[in-house]
Amino acid sequence: MAASSPVVNAQGVAIPALGFGTWQLTGEACVESVRDALELGYRHLDTARAYDNEAEVGRGLAESGLAREEVFITTKVWMDDAAAGAVRRSAEASLLALGVEHLDLLLLHWPNAEVPVEQTIEALAELRDLGLIRALGVSNFPPGLLRRALAAGPVATDQVEFHPFLGQDELLAIAAEHDLCVTAYAPLAHGKVLHDPTLQALADAHGSGPGQVALRWLLDQERVVAVPKASTHANRVANLEALDLELSPAERGRIDALPKDRRDFDPPWAPDWDA
Repeated sequence: MAASSPVVNAQGVAIPALGFGTWQLTGEACVESVRDALELGYRHLDTARAYDNEAEVGRGLAESGLAREEVFITTKVWMDDAAAGAVRRSAEASLLALGVEHLDLLLLHWPNAEVPVEQTIEALAELRDLGLIRALGVSNFPPGLLRRALAAGPVATDQVEFHPFLGQDELLAIAAEHDLCVTAYAPLAHGKVLHDPTLQALADAHGSGPGQVALRWLLDQERVVAVPKASTHANRVANLEALDLELSPAERGRIDALPKDRRDFDPPWAPDWDA
């Protein structure tokens, strides 16, 4: 069995460093996946209004038998709901769907160029003050926009695409300076890590898999959380086993040296990533 997940502290909240992502998990398969993940030992669930699976995530949590306070729940407000009143309506809908009385972390899923980020952050901070959420954050924010968000309120994380082929050094520097963390989505680069010769060679040396090496490399960095999706029991187990792996500084250096410019998520509404 894998070691217990470490935690990353940000804005006074302890966030389990290895979470379970639920993007593209729907219906009964989502319920079963969440229940299984919790039985295996995951204690951080990541969902979103846009995933259309919050009710199933909530059912999986309920069927696990775990107490609410044992599980950290992150969900997200879609960018169309970035205005102040819509933020609260989205949060209340998430609470209802998940069947819980509070959220541990609520993020703005993507920046909305039509709504000043300050308005959204202030609305999220109000939800925190009301006790509906414990912490607030953003997702898919480039460094400049993240700094604006931080000036407006206590942002606990920026959830972004982050894996051995896409670096986030500037965001990590901001995180170290401002008491937040960087949450890595798509940490296995949509399976591309499984075919990389460097990661495979390191995995062979440890009797593990390239995915475990990629996750360990991420989690070894300061103030990093990772939320890989795993649609099978075997992959959920394998991701947890990354916690047992130890990479040497030289091995981490080999991954550091890989090109860091392969971005998979760049939709038409994406911000200027260099801003």
